[in-house]
Amino acid sequence: MTTNFQRLPRPLKRAQQQLAACRTVRVAVLGQAAVGKTAITVRFITKRFIGEYDPTLETIYRHTFSVDGECVQFEILDTAGQEEDAMLIEEKIKWAEGFIIAYSVTDRCSFDEVLRLRFLISHIHSNVKRCHSDTPPPVVIVANKKDLQYDRMVTTDEGSNIGQALKCPFFEVSARDSYEETVAVFSLLYREVASTGALSAFRRKVSSKLMDKIPRIHSTATTSLASRSFSLSSVKDFLTD
Repeated sequence: MTTNFQRLPRPLKRAQQQLAACRTVRVAVLGQAAVGKTAITVRFITKRFIGEYDPTLETIYRHTFSVDGECVQFEILDTAGQEEDAMLIEEKIKWAEGFIIAYSVTDRCSFDEVLRLRFLISHIHSNVKRCHSDTPPPVVIVANKKDLQYDRMVTTDEGSNIGQALKCPFFEVSARDSYEETVAVFSLLYREVASTGALSAFRRKVSSKLMDKIPRIHSTATTSLASRSFSLSSVKDFLTD
């Protein structure tokens, strides 16, 4: 007597196991408007450069990526960079475990903003107990638009010097020209967060009504758009809860 057993698809089972094994890291990308925060984020997620997007749209992107052979689920908060009250920025800083502070080499005002944002992160962190550790959350400083040499207002040395002064890793990148440079930024930030022990599976996730209202978009919603160019002016079509 022969009995037929229904088998579950193995690829799906393996995919579920791999997703369950991923470590999640929350990253907030901070900086003034128009420095290329969205371009850096979307370049990392989709490998594509976008030059047109809605500068007022805030989104949390979810993207699975391998760092040093380890599966990592990135949750990346792309902030609008607009002026906002202290409570709003505080909630975003409390939510994240690692930070990218971006500025444009063509905008000295955005460079001057780096110091203020680093102070805010340190100040807010000092009032928040993270994983029973006094180690401040990792911050990476990123100078974008290095391809615009003729419009440059901030030198590479100035960026490197502020990174050393604030004890933060420093990158000068071109989101337009290089996908690999954005990968290096997010990979290093993950390593920095992991080294602090902040990714413990038993940690309490910080959340709030404000953060819950920010739309989420999965990377699969962007990378599957093979037949059309990706523009964040229409990104709301692909937002998921």
